[in-house]
Amino acid sequence: MKSREENFIYTPYTSEELLNMVSLREGEKRLGENVVSEEQKKFVIFGIEESVGPVANLGKPGAEGGFAPFVSTFLNIQANRFLLGKGVKIAGRISALNRFSDLKKNRVLVEELDDFVLEVLNKHVGPNQIPIVIGGGHNNAFPLMKFSAQRLKKGINVVNLDPHADYRKHEGRHSGNAFSYAFQQGYLEKYHVIGLHENYNSEEMLSRLEKDGHYFTIFEDYLAGQANINEDFLNVCKENMKKPLGVELDMDSIIDMPSSARTPSGMTLERARIYLKTVSNVEKVAYLHLPEAAPSTTQENIAVGKSLTYLVSDFIKTVNKRELIK
Repeated sequence: MKSREENFIYTPYTSEELLNMVSLREGEKRLGENVVSEEQKKFVIFGIEESVGPVANLGKPGAEGGFAPFVSTFLNIQANRFLLGKGVKIAGRISALNRFSDLKKNRVLVEELDDFVLEVLNKHVGPNQIPIVIGGGHNNAFPLMKFSAQRLKKGINVVNLDPHADYRKHEGRHSGNAFSYAFQQGYLEKYHVIGLHENYNSEEMLSRLEKDGHYFTIFEDYLAGQANINEDFLNVCKENMKKPLGVELDMDSIIDMPSSARTPSGMTLERARIYLKTVSNVEKVAYLHLPEAAPSTTQENIAVGKSLTYLVSDFIKTVNKRELIK
C-alpha cells in the first residue's frame, strides 16, 4: 500500500516476521508469542519511519530509526501477570521512500504523509481500538488528531510532554506546527503542553498559545521549585477525566535521549514514565504518540528500544487497569 504520489509505503507485519524476532527460552513466555495471536486486539501499534517532517522544520534527520529497535525489544519482554500482551497487535510500519533537499517540496511531502497516515489509521484501527504510533517526526500528531476527531465527531483534547510547543505558524506542514494546524482545522480543542523550555519557544508562539486558550507549563519553573510537575500531571488527568484525550510524549523531552533535538537538560525517563502512568488514567484515551527518537549507533538503538518499551508497556498497563476498574 502506497501513498498517492508513492513517496510513502505501508508494510504490514506477518506473524512469521514477528515471531522471528522473538528469542524463545524454555520455561518462559515472551510477549511476542502472545502478540501474534489472532484474537481481537485493543491496542494497535504502528511505526513511522520518516524524518521528512523534522527536516521540513529545518531540523535534523534520524527520526526514521526509532521504531525498529522498539519492535525487537518489546516483543522480547516477559509475558507475565503484569502484561500478557494478548490485547496488543503490532500492525505495520509506514516508511518514507523519498525526501527532498528543497524546503517547499518537503513541506508538500508532509501533507502527503498526513493523508497517508490518516488512510492507514482508518483502514486498520477499529472503533474500540487505541492506536499507538511510534517513530517519525512530531508532524504525525496532526493525522492522529484528525483521525480521533473524525471518529468521535468532535475536536479532542491533547496533552504533550515536550520542550517545544510545536505550535508554529501555518507556513506549510512540518514537525513544528502539527498542533496549530489541528487547532485551526477544529481537530484539537484544548492543548496542554507540559515542560516547555524557555530557550526554545518563541514569544510569538507562546502568545498565540495563550490567545487560543491553551495551557502550558515551563520546565524552568520546576527547577526553581515554583511549580510541582506531578501536580500538573494530576491536574491534566482530572480536567480530562471524562473527555477523550490524545497522549503525546516527544522523546526530545528526555535527558540525553537520542532524538532529533537531543537535550542535556530535561525530564528523566522515570519522570516520563510517571507522566504516562498519570495522564493515561482517564476514562477514554484516544491514542498514544511517541515521536522523534533518532538513534544512530548500536548502543543508542538499545537505549531507544528499551526506553520506548518501558513507555508503551506503562501506557498499556495503565489503560488496562482503568478498564478493569470500569
